[in-house]
Amino acid sequence: MASTYSNDLKLELITTGEKAGLWGTITNTNLQILQQAASGYLSLAMTGSSDITVSLTDGAVSDGKNLYFKLTGTLARNQTLIMPSGSERVFIIEDATDRTTANKYTLSVKTASSSTPVAVPVGAVMLLKSDGTDTSKAITEQSYFTITSSTITAYTAVAGDQLLVDTTQTTVTITLPASPAIGDEVVIIDARGTFASNNVTVERNSQPINSGTNNLALSTNGQAITLVYIDSTRGWAYKTNTA
Repeated sequence: MASTYSNDLKLELITTGEKAGLWGTITNTNLQILQQAASGYLSLAMTGSSDITVSLTDGAVSDGKNLYFKLTGTLARNQTLIMPSGSERVFIIEDATDRTTANKYTLSVKTASSSTPVAVPVGAVMLLKSDGTDTSKAITEQSYFTITSSTITAYTAVAGDQLLVDTTQTTVTITLPASPAIGDEVVIIDARGTFASNNVTVERNSQPINSGTNNLALSTNGQAITLVYIDSTRGWAYKTNTA
């Protein structure tokens, strides 16, 4: 009987009596794969004209088996990193891309078989988990992202965003995530003390804000708020609101 391969890392599983004289080579390759899964590091430039797909190869070291993925480059479109289906595992994503252009492209991660990507906040380091079908977030370590109104006047937030907003030049509109989950948070901070002269409009994106149907206007100099999503009735609520 020929060798089979494990689901998650595609380790070669040798059948008794098979592969005479090759056990050493196959075992060494399997150990290299285990090392890659335990500590492998891969830098990926997300600069192309299509999504980036990593793969699992039977019985060989391959890019989809790494533990840590550092995503780099200046985005020219909304980009998605596509992970292999059928593999139950955890992995780490670091966003080191440049997304400071006026277009403010998005970055996400998903399993090949899934239609639901996980949005990666700007500058975040995320521990993600896959059940072989879908990818979901486990832990997010988020850095701050500066929105300068001279280059970005409209921005769609993702869960976990911590936004330093500079409205020195003009007003800014921040649209909240379209399909939030309970506990999702978005932080918005007046970076230059200019919200009174140039407001920030927080667009609710079909979800209530404090049970209401109006968008939120931030118009106090030095204001800093944290919004947390409760449910479809309460919507987004203040976790903190200081000025």
